[in-house]
Amino acid sequence: MSRKRPETRRERLRAQLDRLYHGRSKAGLRFRLGLLLFDLMIIGSYVASSVFDLPTSFMVLDLFLAVILIADLSARWLISKNTRSFLTRNPFHWADMIVILSLIAPVIFGDFAFLRVLRALRVARSYRVLQELRQDSRFFRRNEEVIQRSVNLGVFIFIVSGTVHALQKGINPDISTWLDALYFTMAALTTTGFGDIVLVGASGRWLSIAILIVGVGLFLHLLQSVFQPPKVRQKCKSCGLLLHDPDAIHCKHCGAEMRIETEGG
Repeated sequence: MSRKRPETRRERLRAQLDRLYHGRSKAGLRFRLGLLLFDLMIIGSYVASSVFDLPTSFMVLDLFLAVILIADLSARWLISKNTRSFLTRNPFHWADMIVILSLIAPVIFGDFAFLRVLRALRVARSYRVLQELRQDSRFFRRNEEVIQRSVNLGVFIFIVSGTVHALQKGINPDISTWLDALYFTMAALTTTGFGDIVLVGASGRWLSIAILIVGVGLFLHLLQSVFQPPKVRQKCKSCGLLLHDPDAIHCKHCGAEMRIETEGG
């Protein structure tokens, strides 16, 4: 009778990390909620540093956040089923690497620390987090589509505002904080065009063109998807299809009768 091979230290560590990242225990749930709060801290640190003009010593916090991000990315690499294709199979891992670089290499990236907001995309698209929220929160189950689209809209506005702030700070006297950049971004994306803040220089003109051509259309699409979702979520009792047209009376997959609550119109 063969003996069971004892677990190595690496295998024990991998099992412990897997329970934290994927387990249903209270410890695992608290750990993942902590990661969510950490992601919000990363975004908040960028907003605080731009709005309140914090001193250079604030970079110590950036380095601390980068160390935690590196540890998090390394842990997820360790528990992945295929460590060789860890980066190629999930583009959000590349987003995390960009965030890490933006935190530890400000000399190279200048004021591109706004890229850390890409971390929010990984949180929003995390299957495990969404699965737990569906199981534990009735409010999330009822409003999942609106919540996801609202997060996408918020991240999009953050990234556009961060780009404006990064490219215009120092050369545009009207844009000194992220709040100034957000104000211009919202005026441009909503086509309000107050005209009190304009982008300067060749890079500013190219960015204005990009926002008007690409950003406005995408912004309106995201905004419409939040207030008027193209699909409603209701599980078909016959085939299990989740997403249906708001005015559907039959399931497009199996033809079963649907009873979707609407307000008319």
